[in-house]
Amino acid sequence: MAGRSLARRSRARRVAPIGAGLFGVAVRPVILTASRSDRLRRSAERLPLARKVVRRFVPGETLEQVLDTVAVLRGSGCFVSIDHLGEDVVDAEAATASMRAYLDLLDALGSRPDAAHDGVRPLEVSLKLSALGQALERDGEKIARENAHTICARAQRVGAWVTVDAEDHTTTDSTLSIVSDLRTEFPWLGLVLQAYLRRTLGDCRDFASARVRLCKGAYDEPASVAYRERTTVTDSYLRCLRVLMAGSGYPMVATHDPAIIDAVPALARESGRGVGDFEYQMLYGIRGGEQRRLIDRGSHLRVYVPFGAQWYGYLMRRLAERPANLAFFLRALRQR
Repeated sequence: MAGRSLARRSRARRVAPIGAGLFGVAVRPVILTASRSDRLRRSAERLPLARKVVRRFVPGETLEQVLDTVAVLRGSGCFVSIDHLGEDVVDAEAATASMRAYLDLLDALGSRPDAAHDGVRPLEVSLKLSALGQALERDGEKIARENAHTICARAQRVGAWVTVDAEDHTTTDSTLSIVSDLRTEFPWLGLVLQAYLRRTLGDCRDFASARVRLCKGAYDEPASVAYRERTTVTDSYLRCLRVLMAGSGYPMVATHDPAIIDAVPALARESGRGVGDFEYQMLYGIRGGEQRRLIDRGSHLRVYVPFGAQWYGYLMRRLAERPANLAFFLRALRQR
């Protein structure tokens, strides 16, 4: 009996998750620093094990692979948002190549049309303006706006939506300016706001009539611009969500946090919204059981599906978000 108890304690030590406090203070900053390392990226991309593990979060590198995944998700009742991974654009040609990848994706989606549900488009693409040239020294903002406009026009033609992703805080003003310009022609264009930024409550008020994906935030931001404590970020998220629910737009609740998910029905009722007047969003490969539960109760649930060869930065941000994601990665390493 003593031997079995000792064995159980030993197994528990091997698989016990990292405490949330320790994770946020000591582990998350290290992972986010590693996400910016070209040397570590090159090493990871050469490891067959890393490629195998990343399939948990990125279902493939090719258009054909992601389309197969989209078909499965749609068959299960999920809406889908597809992100072509690629952020480190260094010239206008690379930005054009990224734009063309989205056009190819949209053309493929348009070949298998998917009807709207009460005005909600089941298929969406997510754009990072950095992948479209935003950071280029010469005319970066202009190039990104033009590339995003081309993508929006194609999406409108095939019956899909577009949402512009958020990146680190230094890009926020430029991103919101581009989104505001594009929304004059494409009022259905969505945007992402990050609740951990101190400015976001005001941005929610400004864009409360739009489609807004509200997330906590995945970048390592300084305390001068962002809340850094877990409970404070959650409080900010709920304040921001209350503003969006009270607005005339379409809130997209992007979270895996049980506390936030549990709070959503009351916030929706408070604002007179039914289950079809907002949606939950979750990442591919995370909390599949909860995704199924939300769909089964009649809620709109959209799965964020990334694909492409530039998966390293995305993977590292996912590992930095939740101790459970890192635990999954470490278990896979141990089982090699």
